[in-house]
Amino acid sequence: MSEAKAQTELHDFPSLFSLKGKVAVVTGGSRGLGLHAASALLQAGASKVFISSRKAKACEEAVAALNALPNLAPGAKAISVPADSGNIEGIKSLFEQVKKHTDRVDILFANAGATWGAPFDTHPDDAFAKVMDLNVRGVFNTVRLFAPLLEKGATGADPSRVLITASVAGLGIGTVGKQGTYGYSASKAAVIHLGRNLAIELGPRHITVNSICPGFFPSKMSNGLMELSGGADKLGAQNPLGRLGHPEDIAGIVVYLSSRAGAYVNGEAIALDGGALWSRGQMSVESKL
Repeated sequence: MSEAKAQTELHDFPSLFSLKGKVAVVTGGSRGLGLHAASALLQAGASKVFISSRKAKACEEAVAALNALPNLAPGAKAISVPADSGNIEGIKSLFEQVKKHTDRVDILFANAGATWGAPFDTHPDDAFAKVMDLNVRGVFNTVRLFAPLLEKGATGADPSRVLITASVAGLGIGTVGKQGTYGYSASKAAVIHLGRNLAIELGPRHITVNSICPGFFPSKMSNGLMELSGGADKLGAQNPLGRLGHPEDIAGIVVYLSSRAGAYVNGEAIALDGGALWSRGQMSVESKL
């Protein structure tokens, strides 16, 4: 076989982005970016996707919508596991609920998060603490408790995956001023660095850890801030690509990092914002709120 021929014959290319048979857990999965990701995981072939959030009704509604998707693999299903990822008792409950259905987890998407906007001089201490607890401490404890299940089916060639929802606010300067998101920005910078540390800790156990750093995507969490920033149309026009994020943008990066295509990516923080982080106009709009 010629050298060129050998280099063009990729191993099983048709399955490169497949998640056939994978088991996933998505915290904060009942709406927004978490629900987009859960839909992508199921449609890419996952056999079970556990949907968690604080509100049981929201989980049940999300699961019903996911299970009604027309193109799922035979037997594939979403499963409701309501729990509060903001405290250790809730995370333990989530772990125990998942264990009733499976002895392994291949993909853990630590997406649950919160924000708070207030002026610097009157920023509430309890709000800052709540944001840090959910966005950083909650992520650490979720990964720590699920590590044995993540190890179960992991191999060097096909490691288990931990995905963390961070933010471009953790890569640059977030919102300051009357709606300053000081705790949120600090928490996202912290969780990005936590992810890098976990990538080195868990890599030898065949678990990769990567952070996704979205910019503005229309969602319940971001809509208020977008309105204060001039609205979705204005923000989209200021983006180098001329638009805000779409559900498919989240779906694509989640499937990539979860599939064989992303098996060698570890310890990264990937900005998903159309290049807005590098646009001085966009950053100045955020910093003057």
